[in-house]
Amino acid sequence: MKLLRTLFAAGLALGLAAVQPGAIAQDKKTATLGATAGPNFDQLKLGIKPVLEKKGYTVKLVEFNDYVQPNLALAQGSLDANLFQHQAYLRKFAADKGLDLVEAIKAPIAPLGLYSKSRKSLAEVREGDRITLANDPSNLARALLMLEANGLIKVKPGIDPLKVTEKDVAENPRKLKLVPIEAAQLPRTLDDAAFAVVNGNFAIASGLKLTEAIALEKTPDHYLLVLAVRGADKDSQLTRDLVAAFQSPEYKAVIREHYKGYALPDYLR
Repeated sequence: MKLLRTLFAAGLALGLAAVQPGAIAQDKKTATLGATAGPNFDQLKLGIKPVLEKKGYTVKLVEFNDYVQPNLALAQGSLDANLFQHQAYLRKFAADKGLDLVEAIKAPIAPLGLYSKSRKSLAEVREGDRITLANDPSNLARALLMLEANGLIKVKPGIDPLKVTEKDVAENPRKLKLVPIEAAQLPRTLDDAAFAVVNGNFAIASGLKLTEAIALEKTPDHYLLVLAVRGADKDSQLTRDLVAAFQSPEYKAVIREHYKGYALPDYLR
């Protein structure tokens, strides 16, 4: 009888040990969020992480320095959500890579800026000037349309504005040399390029100020930043809590204080 009691107690202990990790996992609330360096990362750090922590989450933030790895990490499950891209980029990247990534909510984005270390205005643009701009398709199109809006080039009429490339430049009267490179490297090109069309987050992360830009983009809504999640997690509790955090008074206060001049989604206007 004593042996049976001992075996029963041992079996019960093993059973509890097997159950407890699962029970703990269900109670544990974690969120791993990724963003590109600079203002996008800071949006999560200052405006979202504290709100989630008040709801009992343990939040880990991961910083990236390119526009490829954050989506791959999200698709592979290393991240629960990321904040670095606009809607057009997300849709094209997901389609090209066959990934089930979707938008959860829009967020503020720093506008593209035309910067220069050697010139002070558009009036100083010279024939043959070298202008660097992002090489990923969606931001390349965005930059070309910004150059058109500022009278430097003209693109062919009737072209889908999300798909404009250098081949669609119909008029380039100053014979400007348009040089697409990886977006994160654009600020560094200002040492030898006459101008650079720099994505706002990388401009700010490199020490450039929106107020120093020769020209700023009038950002359409489809170029607002988006919080991306896996399609399977679109309706998860974490995603719902993330959306609520973006809509919270605490996040709005952070945007008002630190993100002046940004293009804003409707819920922040």
